[in-house]
Amino acid sequence: MSNGVLFVHNNFPGQFRSLAAALVARGVDCAAIGSATSPGVPGVHIGRYALDRGTTPDIFTYAVRAEADLIRGTNAQRIARALKAQGFEPQVIVGHPGWGETVFLDEVWPNARQVLFSEFFYRAHGLDVGFDPEFHRNDEEEQLRVHAKNAVMALALTAADAIVAPTEFQASALPPVFRPLVRVIHEGVDVDAIHPGPAAPFELPDGRIIKPGTPVITYANNHMEPMRGLHIFARALPRLMDQVPEAQVLVFGKEGPRPYGGSPPGGGSWQELIFRDLPLDASRLHFMGKAPHETLLAAFRLSSAHVYYTYPFVLSWSVVEAMASGCYVIGSDTPPLHDAIKDGANGRLLPFFDPHTLSQALIEACRYPRGFDYLRKAARATAVEKFSSRAGAEAWFSLLREMGVQIPEADLPAART
Repeated sequence: MSNGVLFVHNNFPGQFRSLAAALVARGVDCAAIGSATSPGVPGVHIGRYALDRGTTPDIFTYAVRAEADLIRGTNAQRIARALKAQGFEPQVIVGHPGWGETVFLDEVWPNARQVLFSEFFYRAHGLDVGFDPEFHRNDEEEQLRVHAKNAVMALALTAADAIVAPTEFQASALPPVFRPLVRVIHEGVDVDAIHPGPAAPFELPDGRIIKPGTPVITYANNHMEPMRGLHIFARALPRLMDQVPEAQVLVFGKEGPRPYGGSPPGGGSWQELIFRDLPLDASRLHFMGKAPHETLLAAFRLSSAHVYYTYPFVLSWSVVEAMASGCYVIGSDTPPLHDAIKDGANGRLLPFFDPHTLSQALIEACRYPRGFDYLRKAARATAVEKFSSRAGAEAWFSLLREMGVQIPEADLPAART
């Protein structure tokens, strides 16, 4: 039997980038299955599938997602058969079941162990659905649609020998029947590459330069949507700009075709809808779009405070990277943040729906730039202790060894503090 590991992810590597690279570095034979747009990882042979059809026109509304997942699963299974024909026999399948790709793999490799990644198990009550009635309906039709989104993922999870969730909050979303299989392992960030450092002059898209020492507020929201508190953040800015006239605001993210929380009513973009009527100084509000990662990290080093608000949903990498950079993080007092921030110990947690309290915290961060250094230092320590990709890989190694994968030991230097 092979000692290899098969990764399965709709957009491989996704959350498995650090793990896959670490296994390759240890000499473990790795392959992957991903969609046609999956970028891959050096040293990992990847089979990419192309969809052979779309969903059935006018199919029953609540079956649309299940059919789409099963179509992806069928196409992934064809790639699996091709890998098997080439002689690849994985000891363990490490997969993300959220799009359906893993659901038929036990028909190809019935003896392989499966470790499945639980990013988010949807619930019609108590999590993101219905959390913010301003923008999202929570009627019976929506509840049934959300409940049905789990159909194929739940089926896939029945084949799991272990389930990995990145945080305690994400683990808690799983139904009780699956929880005995859960290990909490965050994939982490590279805390050696992402670390505190001196701020450098920061060039804006229009060529202007923000000098170190300028009060700067940073905010990142991949899809520029309310799920990550865009509306609350925006409503806190007029008072900040009025009270701190030298403050600059850097907003990272660009609304894509499929925001997590859905598109705004009436079309258009969330950014346009939310910022439309706010009295803001456009010369100090900078929409950075989908900027290079190095630009985001440079902004973190310049930041007086980094804002991260979220519905009860997946914890973003950006907030972990901000902590690793030594940012003063001001977050929402919502369950995902409780796994990363303790109010007053390594950051702040404020009521989600209170822009006035947020604006006051931002004003104080700008006026007293050294007053929150103890929170910055503690945030960095938390990132090193709980969210290091090195620690994440070692926890994964331990689990995979339990599943029978032979992974050579290696001495690694201590993480940078």
